[in-house]
Amino acid sequence: MKEPAFWRTDGGRGSGALARALLSPLGRVYAWAVARRIRKTEPVDPGAPVICVGNITLGGTGKTPVTQAILRRLEEFDCSPAALSRGYGGSESGPLEVSDQHSADQVGDEPSLLARNARVWISRDRVEGAHAAVEAGADVIVMDDGHQNPSLLKTLSIVVIDSVAGWGADLVFPAGPLREPVAVGLARADAVIVMTPDADAVPNYARLKLAELEIPVLQAWLEPKEAPPNGPLLAFAGIGRPQKFFDALEAAGGELTDGIEFADHHPYTQRDLDHLYEHARSYDAQLITTEKDWVRLPAEARALIKAWPVEARFANPAALDALLLDVVDARGSAR
Repeated sequence: MKEPAFWRTDGGRGSGALARALLSPLGRVYAWAVARRIRKTEPVDPGAPVICVGNITLGGTGKTPVTQAILRRLEEFDCSPAALSRGYGGSESGPLEVSDQHSADQVGDEPSLLARNARVWISRDRVEGAHAAVEAGADVIVMDDGHQNPSLLKTLSIVVIDSVAGWGADLVFPAGPLREPVAVGLARADAVIVMTPDADAVPNYARLKLAELEIPVLQAWLEPKEAPPNGPLLAFAGIGRPQKFFDALEAAGGELTDGIEFADHHPYTQRDLDHLYEHARSYDAQLITTEKDWVRLPAEARALIKAWPVEARFANPAALDALLLDVVDARGSAR
């Protein structure tokens, strides 16, 4: 889905304010249901430590690149980690270990992306998926999303937030972008990662309600692995906040002719691709997209469209290492 404009503030006036007012009662019901599920569920220990990389808002915050960074770091600590995902958007329910034989249509785009460099399991039932991963040799489970899923006993719960988008209108879905009230979600977190536009940006911790938080707050950003291609570029993206991708391309020196937005996890049809090809020809431009979008494309389209890879970088890598080493040390006691 595309984020509706009224999820952001408009000074308290206009149609956005009216939409939020009308939907706020439903938001309170949604928040009550989430809180009740968490309260009533007894989490299961899968036999290995669980790191949850989640968020409190709907839409893109940078969870998947953070998950990739954590998986890489755990491997450097001689762990055998496995990512665990619900497999949103895929037809398979799991438990299933993702391989290069699986398409994003089967297992979801985020697992497809993660599986290019790590072991990944998908499962609608997180407990079954975690047990399958542990039985296959995983000694640390890294959940990509799941802060509101209470089924697994979590050793480390990390909340990722976009420093620019923040909490939006600070209202729970459908009135706003929150999955639950901010204070409630942060109370279950062990650390927060604030994703900034670049290394030089300074987050407004007070606006983000993080200034008085008594848990580690880390700063990170997405850094390109390579420069954008030379020449005119026609960018497209179906992620939580496509404009972030377009802005990053331009900031890195890309010659952006246009940016076309699709809904998050959008399944690209031949009609979509034909439109993109035609649009690119009119600009004499190279089509470029995110890695998460690229894995959703058919093979023949991937041969024609450039993926622009990025990775999460941390202002204080030692702070992340300290969090992860506590989890590494917990491996023996979890078994």
